[in-house]
Amino acid sequence: MTRETRPIVYLSRRESFSAAHRLCAAGLSMEQNEDLFGPCAREFGHGHNYVLDVTLRGGVDPDTGILVNLTHVKEAVRNLIIDHVDHRHLNHDSPLCAGANPTTENLVVLFWNTLSARFGSLLFELRLAETEKNWVVYRGECSAEAATSVGVGVAAA
Repeated sequence: MTRETRPIVYLSRRESFSAAHRLCAAGLSMEQNEDLFGPCAREFGHGHNYVLDVTLRGGVDPDTGILVNLTHVKEAVRNLIIDHVDHRHLNHDSPLCAGANPTTENLVVLFWNTLSARFGSLLFELRLAETEKNWVVYRGECSAEAATSVGVGVAAA
């Protein structure tokens, strides 16, 4: 490996947290929220054991042989995300999530915005699993479309 040819690697760190939330879109009636989110819209919420995978992408430093120090990744994810969501009710007890409908989609984008300030262009992908069967992947991309799932007949699981 030389300074001119630095292999590109993808380095991932997995963290987990437990949190409660209630899915409720402010612009919808209670009946519409129940139709859209099903039991996830219940008044007192429900909980999940989330798994967050943070992936960085970049060139291996020829002097150190690493992309970044994994301890720095661990500390950043814990300090910026986990400490603010673990064992909390995301609708009521997490300033990080204040004002957001804490869907997995909204959470992963919120986490991206928080971590991108720390990792910049090294941040490649976040994967947030709400259950072992349901997860969202985000790579910082945005769409100009005003797409919506409301009325499509797909409710949260």
